[in-house]
Amino acid sequence: MTYRNRIFDVQLKAYLNAMGAVLIEGPKWCGKTTTAKQLAKSVISLQDTDHREEYLVTAMAKPSFLLEGDTPRLIDEWQDAPMLWDAVRTKVDERGLPGQFILTGSNAVDESKIHHSGTGRISRMEMFPMSLWEYGESNGSVSLMDLFDNPDKEIFVHSELRVEEIIFSACRGGWPATLNLKDDKAKLLVAKEYVKSVYKKDISHVDGVKRNPKLAQMILKSYARNISTLAKTTSILADVTAADNVECTRPTFESYVAALEKLFVIRDIDAWCPAIRSKSTIQSRPKRAFCDPSVAVAALGLSPEALKIQLKTFGFIFEQMCARDLRVYSASHDGELSYYHDRYGLEADLVLHLSDGRFALIECKLGSAEIDEGAAHLLELKQLIQEHNKVEKQVPLREPDLLIILTGGSIAYTRPDGVKVIPLACLKD
Repeated sequence: MTYRNRIFDVQLKAYLNAMGAVLIEGPKWCGKTTTAKQLAKSVISLQDTDHREEYLVTAMAKPSFLLEGDTPRLIDEWQDAPMLWDAVRTKVDERGLPGQFILTGSNAVDESKIHHSGTGRISRMEMFPMSLWEYGESNGSVSLMDLFDNPDKEIFVHSELRVEEIIFSACRGGWPATLNLKDDKAKLLVAKEYVKSVYKKDISHVDGVKRNPKLAQMILKSYARNISTLAKTTSILADVTAADNVECTRPTFESYVAALEKLFVIRDIDAWCPAIRSKSTIQSRPKRAFCDPSVAVAALGLSPEALKIQLKTFGFIFEQMCARDLRVYSASHDGELSYYHDRYGLEADLVLHLSDGRFALIECKLGSAEIDEGAAHLLELKQLIQEHNKVEKQVPLREPDLLIILTGGSIAYTRPDGVKVIPLACLKD
């Protein structure tokens, strides 16, 4: 099977050139192991059924034995033997060389089972399912990083991806396992099996706490009904318990959500709260989100055919797709997503922050009818920042470097007011 290049390839190589070890985290099936194998010189998989027991016994007795091999040495699903973390750190110190180990895992690190944070020895890289550009569906005619470097650059290009194709892509998701499948039904089945595996097995295995698969399924479904919104925990919990014969306390609900976060299934988006309004005015609750739009589609039991006549619902799913792709495209600049929303109705669906301080205000609008409204929001928010800086001259806020509307349309262009309208299927890193 031919390997399709990932944006994270370059990032992983850079980390290996600088650090003794790299931990690749992210949801299962997103391609962590396959990407790591492109650079690894030797591999050990702790989930190899033929050797798993021997590996675990060795990890308990003499973990350094498992680290012997050509470097970079890939240790796949290392979290099954968490003592390897400290062994890797020690070996990195002993050798004093970069690029010694690659660790991959589909669970967040359990800090209670390791003695050292790994700071200065082990860098962390989070992967996501494939973006439209990586999958080959975006033509990549607009580079996000080039826009940041040249914010005044005019753009005018076309996207060939139709709305119905965008809907299918969202339902299928960015799972690499779908790349070599020919049948569309088979492609859609991958996301469904991913979600099924999460609520039937993974949610209990992630931390060894036995959980009810039916309740886990209902929590995923309720979360999916509230994606791209600021739904309160109490609202989602009420939705879960509204079904017959379902009992769930808030601590139980929060335990399930925490487990889904450890699995990188839930990836909520935090609020951005600049000092342009009073704190009580700006929303601070997280925006509900998944690692991939297909998780929401599969949890709700939707299909491309159903979503074609439910475009309002698909608008929320489209925002999830935008968030996924932006996270991928900005990874090399340690991009972070937030959102802005205040009680006056002013909002930016997403705010993309780069590590050097630059940021973009972004609205996600599936169709062209909402572009003017989205642009008005972005321009008003920029104006609020400018007005704040006139008063607070000693502590000014950085003005947004870019105002962007991501669409499902066919033309990318720069409006006279400077707002850039970009089809998601034109974007790349």
